[in-house]
Amino acid sequence: MDSQLVFTYGQQGLYLLLMVSAPVLLTVLVVGLLVSIFQAATQINESTLSFVPKIIAAVAVLTIAGPWMLNTLVEYLQRMLLAIPTVVG
Repeated sequence: MDSQLVFTYGQQGLYLLLMVSAPVLLTVLVVGLLVSIFQAATQINESTLSFVPKIIAAVAVLTIAGPWMLNTLVEYLQRMLLAIPTVVG
């Protein structure tokens, strides 16, 4: 097995990880920022107030982007499983 091939597969895996997780992470980040601004403006220091909107936003994004995320991960897994014979022998 060539070391360049290992690095290529690793790079593809990391890129896929970033691409699939980005919608949820960015949404939760934006919602958290908006809730923090709201808490600072109203001086409400309730710790549970930040969790509920983040969870709702994450579930909404997973509902909308979930099929795309799952399809992307399945395609990557299929490519990796089909590449096993070429890598091994």
